[in-house]
Amino acid sequence: MSSTTFFFLFIPLLSFVLLAVNLVFAPHNPYQEKDSAFECGFSSFLGQNRTQFSISFFIFALLFLLFDLEILLVYPYLVSAYTNGVYGLTIMLVFLLALTLGFAFELGKKALSIDSRQILNDSNKQFNLS
Repeated sequence: MSSTTFFFLFIPLLSFVLLAVNLVFAPHNPYQEKDSAFECGFSSFLGQNRTQFSISFFIFALLFLLFDLEILLVYPYLVSAYTNGVYGLTIMLVFLLALTLGFAFELGKKALSIDSRQILNDSNKQFNLS
């Protein structure tokens, strides 16, 4: 039996065994809050489930992914740094320079600053929590 055949047989078998163990030993006690529509069974805090969501959170997440992928692309160069030579170093420095200029542009446009715009409604008074 080859290792590929073994894994095609073993992995589904292992997953079904672990699911069966979970069904047998896990406690099952559903209640109304647990089955409610909101996350985790908690009531919404200050109407968070109906307020507008700022796009800056998505921009921040996209920028994080961009710079996280940068580290992923730098890693192969670092592994083979001895054999890359001057040409590889030059290409990597150009890549890092382009990313640094992009990061400076983002800082200049204040893309990484997130303002709090949460509003409290307390006896017809509105307070801005920024």
